[in-house]
Amino acid sequence: MSDKKKHELSRRTILKTGVAAGLVFATPTILTRNAWASEFTNDPGSSKSVVLGFNVPQTGAYSEEGADELRAYKLAVEHLNGGGDGGLMNTMKPMSLKGNGILGKKVEYVTGDTQTKSPAARASAKRMIEKDGALMITGGSSSGVAIAVQGLCNEAKVMFMAGLTHSNDTTGKDKKRYGFRHFFNAYMSGQALAPILEKEFGNSRRAYHLTADYSWGWTQEESIKNATEKLGWSTVAPVRTPLTQTDFSSYITQAINSDADVLVLNHYGKNMNDSLKAAVSFDLRNKIAKTGKQWEVVVPLFSRKMAQGSGDDIKGILGSTNWNWSLPDAATKAFVKSFADKYGFPPSMAAHTCYVQTLLYADACERAGTFNPAGVIPALEGHKFDNMGNGPTEYRAEDHQCFKDVLVVRGNPNPSTQFDLLKVEQVVPRSQVEYEASMFGGELGPI
Repeated sequence: MSDKKKHELSRRTILKTGVAAGLVFATPTILTRNAWASEFTNDPGSSKSVVLGFNVPQTGAYSEEGADELRAYKLAVEHLNGGGDGGLMNTMKPMSLKGNGILGKKVEYVTGDTQTKSPAARASAKRMIEKDGALMITGGSSSGVAIAVQGLCNEAKVMFMAGLTHSNDTTGKDKKRYGFRHFFNAYMSGQALAPILEKEFGNSRRAYHLTADYSWGWTQEESIKNATEKLGWSTVAPVRTPLTQTDFSSYITQAINSDADVLVLNHYGKNMNDSLKAAVSFDLRNKIAKTGKQWEVVVPLFSRKMAQGSGDDIKGILGSTNWNWSLPDAATKAFVKSFADKYGFPPSMAAHTCYVQTLLYADACERAGTFNPAGVIPALEGHKFDNMGNGPTEYRAEDHQCFKDVLVVRGNPNPSTQFDLLKVEQVVPRSQVEYEASMFGGELGPI
């Protein structure tokens, strides 16, 4: 038997054994730079192509965001393979990509439906790894899903480039060595928003939180609560709502009857559209609260997709966002042009972060000269990059969280187009939202 056949037989045996044991794969050994161990999960070997796994919510409460994420992933693959106008590959700095795939191999992809449910998301990611040979899994829109899939990928020793996930836990207590997040988190939203909320509404407000009952909602509630209470606000007992909830009328009635005067909607996607619709139907924003102050509404995490779903209801409401298509920098303009030329409308922030994550992974492989995570992970840790739509950005090595400026936005009172729905009120500098890597606990673990 030839050495090549022996190697392939050994590799298949390792993968088969790992699959049978529930994704326990061979651990790669680092020798020296560009001298990686030959065996790692789904090593493409001499194959002319590589497979990426796009795991997005195609059904469920966050399916609108998922559809836009998938559009962005497909666009990224087109650009990596040398098609289209190249998008952010024309602006990204530093950049090692050549437009000939990744390390000369054509990029292919498979997709999965997370259903905005962690068990379904893990099942589809597991299928991509075991049956489709995916080298990297990416996707999100629910932090519960992202955390679950990140854990599975870490067990499988497959790279996970998180899509939209805003919970502090993703790169906090649940961080993993094989997981990386470009998106900002709930703590950053709280730090960016609080000074502006104080300026707009004063420092003696009482907040009523309606909170999606899972990881993201909990950490978003905590982050806004902590940030505003430091400025003098107080918080009434928060109310948790199921992700499957569609009628929020009873929750709004409870809020009106409380002694609060600011409604904080820790909801995302269609959940936010439905809860805000209920608040507007009760004319909440025109009511005077028991405190004698006029009721106000805050949506800590905003997106254009959510704004579209709420229409006039979001006008004037403050929130934060990771990116907005209206930013004037050259990179944003390049990405918006690529996306709009292909799909007929501008991208959402979810689309942006997913596209960027795909390029960042591919570029790290190019810089490391390997697909082996033992080389790709160090290439991403501490990596500093620019001209991708968020200004200077750093992938902090200690927790794999990207640090960059944060946008505070307001529902545009006078939109000029059907897409001009969020007005950027302030670009909050990175220094205002940064924190110690140990703040949220967790351990990355070994490679």
